[in-house]
Amino acid sequence: MVRASFGCRHMTTRSLLAFASFAVLSLAPLAASVAMPAGVTKAVADPTRPAADKKVDAVRKPGEVLAFSGVRAGDSVAEYLPGGGYYTRTLSDVVGPAGKIYALETSTWGNDNVEGTKKTIAGLKNVTLHVSPLGQFNLPAKVDVFWTTDNYHDLHVPKYANVDMAAFNKHVFDSLKPGGLYIIVDHAAAAGTGTKDSPTLHRIEKKTVIDEVTAAGFKLAGESDALHNTTDDHTKKVFDLHYKTDQFILKFKKP
Repeated sequence: MVRASFGCRHMTTRSLLAFASFAVLSLAPLAASVAMPAGVTKAVADPTRPAADKKVDAVRKPGEVLAFSGVRAGDSVAEYLPGGGYYTRTLSDVVGPAGKIYALETSTWGNDNVEGTKKTIAGLKNVTLHVSPLGQFNLPAKVDVFWTTDNYHDLHVPKYANVDMAAFNKHVFDSLKPGGLYIIVDHAAAAGTGTKDSPTLHRIEKKTVIDEVTAAGFKLAGESDALHNTTDDHTKKVFDLHYKTDQFILKFKKP
């Protein structure tokens, strides 16, 4: 559930700062609802979406995530580490022909990963592929939204790369237009564990993400508990749970 009033990009500075301070201190889930935009409903219902994607919709809840994010028609979106393209296709539909998706893939995980993303975006006329080592990316223009799902924790896995997170998040900040949004969805780790479980369980503590991103100049604009799962005790590898993990959804805003 989300507090719909925090989904707007045009909040006053005073209300945004007040909310950010409260959220960082309490880290409490927000209770309210957000309307499902027609564009999101249509994107999720797109009959061309692969059956494998639709099979996990019940647990990944793409409609709720997209609605909360505030992505809209005409937006330019940088999707960091699109993987199998689960969200690439729906983002492409939501932003429409006037929008643009930059699929930011990594060369660090091998050519198969890149080739898979190429296949995913084939035929999506508003999507272009850009490949860089993990923790790096290049964009041809500033964007409205920077989006990453279930991969932020990978930036904290030393065997992949030694990523300077302060520099990475500052790069995201600089790549967004004023008022731009930074959407992060990831698998929750237990309170107090920080990034300790990122290399093993592929989880990260929500507070750590908030601390890192706000340190780069972002303000926490809202969070959703649509993927909160109380049956997940945070001790298992995420691959063993097939997206039935406890996940947090965070929305940050560039002032």
